[in-house]
Amino acid sequence: MKVSEVKSILNKLETIAFKLPNGELVPWHFHVTEVGKVNKHFIDCGGTARKEEVVNFQLWNANDYDHRLHPKKLLQIIELSEKTLGIEDSEVEVEYQGQTIQKFGLGFDGSNFLLTSKYTNCLAKDKCGIPTEKPKVKLSSIQNSDCCKPNSGCC
Repeated sequence: MKVSEVKSILNKLETIAFKLPNGELVPWHFHVTEVGKVNKHFIDCGGTARKEEVVNFQLWNANDYDHRLHPKKLLQIIELSEKTLGIEDSEVEVEYQGQTIQKFGLGFDGSNFLLTSKYTNCLAKDKCGIPTEKPKVKLSSIQNSDCCKPNSGCC
């Protein structure tokens, strides 16, 4: 989800809620402790230099039960960050404390922001020789081989 989409949604909400991938809600007394622009300049395993820019929201579960972040306040924080940091309409990622700092993508289900799972990936599959599909194995040839027979010593 891009910054413009987040801002559009915030303009329509009365309250903000974030839902983790396991379905649990982030406690209602969370704080957004950072809105930042994160630039990553790196070389992939195929030797290609790449640049990536995301906007990062850091959620913090404080023991501050007397305050709740209002959508208009978060919108003001985002707009100040755009002006101060030169944030463009980039993808948003969210940091939240789990066993360690976890990074999530961001979606919306009509009432809650969804913290979506992110995964690593090889960006140079064509140079690494990684097949796009796993090779298919015939089970009949394995079943008929001596290595998988009981008492064959293979397992």
